[in-house]
Amino acid sequence: MQMVLEGVSKKVGAQTWLYPMTLALQSGAVTVLLGATQAGKTSLMRVMAGLDAPSTGRVMVGDEDVTGVPVRKRDVAMVYQQFINYPSMTVARNIASPLLLRKESNIDQRVQEIAARLHIDMFLDRLPAELSGGQQQRVALARALAKKAPLMLLDEPLVNLDYKLREELREELSALFAAGDSTVVYATTEPGEALLLGGYTAVLDQGELLQYGPTAEVFHRPASLRVARAFSDPPMNLVACARTPEGVQIQGGPHCALALPNAPTAAASGMTLGLRASALRVHSRDGDVALPGTVELAEISGSDTFVHARTGVGDLVAQLTGVHYFELGAAVTLHFSPAHIYLFDASGALQVAPARLQGN
Repeated sequence: MQMVLEGVSKKVGAQTWLYPMTLALQSGAVTVLLGATQAGKTSLMRVMAGLDAPSTGRVMVGDEDVTGVPVRKRDVAMVYQQFINYPSMTVARNIASPLLLRKESNIDQRVQEIAARLHIDMFLDRLPAELSGGQQQRVALARALAKKAPLMLLDEPLVNLDYKLREELREELSALFAAGDSTVVYATTEPGEALLLGGYTAVLDQGELLQYGPTAEVFHRPASLRVARAFSDPPMNLVACARTPEGVQIQGGPHCALALPNAPTAAASGMTLGLRASALRVHSRDGDVALPGTVELAEISGSDTFVHARTGVGDLVAQLTGVHYFELGAAVTLHFSPAHIYLFDASGALQVAPARLQGN
């Protein structure tokens, strides 16, 4: 199903919830809506579903203008953060409900398969009230998957689940989406979730569509500082710098030799240098730039260690693979290769991005 939003906006009273945007969803693929809370993800999904009419613009499905057509007249499946199930029906009956309406065959088998993939097959005979919140959320998700609607809208569907289960279900959902024919729109606040789901990503911030494209491309080449901030976890390290004929001069720090497009003969100030946390190391390599500092905090998360350091160019965060131990206040030197630099001009537009390795 090809859905195109043309100049869509949404105002409620004096407040603008969505600024005018045009977005063509890739048919049969996953589009991730990525942004912080109140970025406009749910508002945009409600317009897509037909729950709300846009203030301006129109919504096209194929050659048909469905602007203002209510959700009950569309073939759409939607899962909210606040799960909705039929309280008087068993889990199995909840999942089977869209299949029963269409009088499909092999309903029991289909219900069993979806329930098993979402780890709720042992609860099929129970009522929703007998389940935990996370289990009820998975029932709502299973019902949406069973419907096989041309458009599936998932508004942070895993937010109520524990970390381990979220990781497992993300992989299951990726496989289910790839095997289906639905156009899937998946809202999340987590950059890592967007990268895992792949497909396409639309980055939203305060009701504005900042960038849309293949997920890997948006991640590796954020069009602006706003996109880089939204699509980095932990946040991208940003420091002030000035452009020189040979590279960039970090404010209060070292010079970085860097090949720049249309390099000027004189320095250009007001620029921002960006480094992802994973680009910083505590061991040097040939050609590295060094940033001496002290350890402010070291936290272990999963298989990574995040080192927060105070340096002469500002507070930085390094993401180190493996478990490492640092004493608070201890001296530490962070190293990075100039090849990993992002450079943004005074307006916040991307000027330089690291070269992508083949396959990344």
